[in-house]
Amino acid sequence: MAGVASTLAKKRALAAGFGTNANASKYLNQDFESLRSECLGRGSLFTDSTFPAEPASLGFNELGPRSSKTRGVQWKRPGELVSSPEFIVGGASRTDICQGGLGDCWLLAAIASLTLNEDVMARVVPAGQGFGRGEYAGIFHFQFWQFGEWVDVVIDDRLPAKDGELLFVHSAQGSEFWSALLEKAYAKVNGCYEALSGGSTTEGFEDFTGGIAENYDLKKAPSNLFQIIRKALASGALLGCSIDITSQADSEAITNQKLVKGHAYSLTGAIEVNYRGRKEKLVRVRNPWGTVEWTGAWSDNSSEWNSVDVSERDNVKADDGEFWMSFSDFTRHYHRLELCTLTPDTLTTDDVKHWSVSNYDGAWRKGSTAGGCRNNPYTFWMNPQFKIKLEEEDDDPGDDEVGCSFVVGLIQKNRRRMRKAGEDMHTIGFAIYEVPEQFHGQREVHLDKNYFLSHAQTARSETFINLREVSTRFKLPPGEYLIVPSTFEANLNGDFCLRVFSEKQAETLPCDDPVKAELEDDMEISASELRSIFNKIVAKRTDIKTDGFSLDTARIMVNLMDDSGNGKLGLVEFATLWKKIQKYLSIYKSNDMDGSGCMSTPEMRMALNKAGFSLNNTLHQVLAARYGEADMTIDFDNFVACVMRLEMMFKVFKKLDMDDTGFIELDFFQVRTLNCSL
Repeated sequence: MAGVASTLAKKRALAAGFGTNANASKYLNQDFESLRSECLGRGSLFTDSTFPAEPASLGFNELGPRSSKTRGVQWKRPGELVSSPEFIVGGASRTDICQGGLGDCWLLAAIASLTLNEDVMARVVPAGQGFGRGEYAGIFHFQFWQFGEWVDVVIDDRLPAKDGELLFVHSAQGSEFWSALLEKAYAKVNGCYEALSGGSTTEGFEDFTGGIAENYDLKKAPSNLFQIIRKALASGALLGCSIDITSQADSEAITNQKLVKGHAYSLTGAIEVNYRGRKEKLVRVRNPWGTVEWTGAWSDNSSEWNSVDVSERDNVKADDGEFWMSFSDFTRHYHRLELCTLTPDTLTTDDVKHWSVSNYDGAWRKGSTAGGCRNNPYTFWMNPQFKIKLEEEDDDPGDDEVGCSFVVGLIQKNRRRMRKAGEDMHTIGFAIYEVPEQFHGQREVHLDKNYFLSHAQTARSETFINLREVSTRFKLPPGEYLIVPSTFEANLNGDFCLRVFSEKQAETLPCDDPVKAELEDDMEISASELRSIFNKIVAKRTDIKTDGFSLDTARIMVNLMDDSGNGKLGLVEFATLWKKIQKYLSIYKSNDMDGSGCMSTPEMRMALNKAGFSLNNTLHQVLAARYGEADMTIDFDNFVACVMRLEMMFKVFKKLDMDDTGFIELDFFQVRTLNCSL
């Protein structure tokens, strides 16, 4: 089956190293090195036709073509803005990132975090590019993690400017352009600049690391948070913390004890020291400014250190922006902790413990796999199901709670790109159930409605929310569990990526019924059986948009292929039909130029030509109106229905036009027969 073949091909590609940071997939099939070489050879500057210097690349509403905010915008290359542009000057730093006229401070905070970690920075901003002779050709590239794989994104360096200054991100110096170019590449991946407005810092942070992020409200911190922090640091995770502000005037205000409000800190250490006959929990925090340090208990040169053995003291006198404080003071003064657990390929050392990672794509489709949350008891079971097998308990003698730790992250894919079409984030979440013992060790099983009506969930996501990702940490006894991701409401179409990060090795697998048909004794397939088979297959596809095949379309397929005239397909007829569907899928995907999963009506015209149909304007207008959506897109099932009906019409016409005149005459009964066959 094509869906299975596609999945196997993707697995083989990943196994061969494609889609990793070291061998990222070429976004829109653009190869940076070859494109730059071509431009250098011609002596011309690169122009990116896939993200043109046009109003549509800016936005669709507040940054739309008719907005006052975009009036007078000109696209300028760095050399047209300053006399001596630089890519990075003296290493990347937080002063390279100043917000412009776009509400993407969440992204800028994530970009700023890159400057604190050279290894992560090098993964996102590849070396060997700049404005020097022999390397500059108006082309740059950046790498982002996108829903399970790394993509290499190529851009030209034409940046939106107004009155001679950059409209969006810029450096404080004005001559440094890496952050502005990175923002442009990220806007390209998401469709336009305006699509970046509003979001969570962790969203950008994950796209820069491939890790999985968690957020903790320190005023509601779990009792074992210190243990979580220590284990996270031991696994190479990146941690940040901040103090909330109540007004804009509070932003970067400094408290009496030299803590900065509304400012992103890094958390870099967690230890326990012997202090006056008891254990004291301490955390080490770093101010990225490199100055302005905490002056309270356990700060540099504070008296508490005099009661600690010299062997337990760690860099407590350097004025470098890094300082220790008690864990109790930390949770009292700070409000938020962000923790990003990194994938094993991100970690460059074996000195840290690597978590096990599983990643699966899935889709919710109206009428087949979009069952909604548990509030929809009669459809909830239709959602995709994934099984996780936990066998090894954590190695954690200091933790009273015995079990297996893991983090589940559910990401809804490509929703920012869909803002142009009036779409936004769905409200998403997931539930976790114990797998019944009789199904242990089985994969080809999809638990039905009766199970969920009679069993309570074991755990669930902390909330259902309209963010790109919902992630929650769990600790459960060894066993087999079922993860059921869903939208809050039923019958909402969407694609998702489910990730499981586990402290010990854990097996995660998608669960589904095997695709098969219980045929009658004559071994033939009816239209309703055909529809069921095909909808099972396309529901698993994440690379094409479809609402599922209708019974009407299934009947057209049967009528086209049914040589016996009994209204059913034999196995040979079905095999021939399946080859046709594979052919049409190949044509459909090759003409989906932007990789959106659906075709536009102009793309459909080219696809029909590729399928062998030469049609006039009138027929194309009729087909676009009949099979197109309101936004003039064509999804896969409508494309197949269109092609099948065309093939049937031509087949019937040629049968009636025995003299090959190009004209036929029909009486009343022939018209009725023709309508029945179509």
